[in-house]
Amino acid sequence: MSESTETAPVEQATLEELTEMIAELAQYRDRLVNETLAMAQKAKIMKAQALSHLEPSLAEIDVQIQGLRQQQEILNSK
Repeated sequence: MSESTETAPVEQATLEELTEMIAELAQYRDRLVNETLAMAQKAKIMKAQALSHLEPSLAEIDVQIQGLRQQQEILNSK
C-alpha cells in the first residue's frame, strides 16, 4: 500500500495542501450546519436547540481550521 499525502503530518504539508485542507474543513462545517438545520426543521426541533447540540463539533472544527491557518502563516512568512 502506498502512503498518501492525506496521512502526512500537517507540519509537512505544503502551502497548497494547507489551503486545500482549510477549504475542505470549511465546506464540511457549512454542510454540517446546513444538514443539521434541515433535519431539525423536518423533525420540528428549534434551530437554537439543534445548534446547541452541534456547537462542540463546530468549535472543534474551528480550532482545527485555526491551527491550519497558523501553519499557513508560518509557511507564508518563509
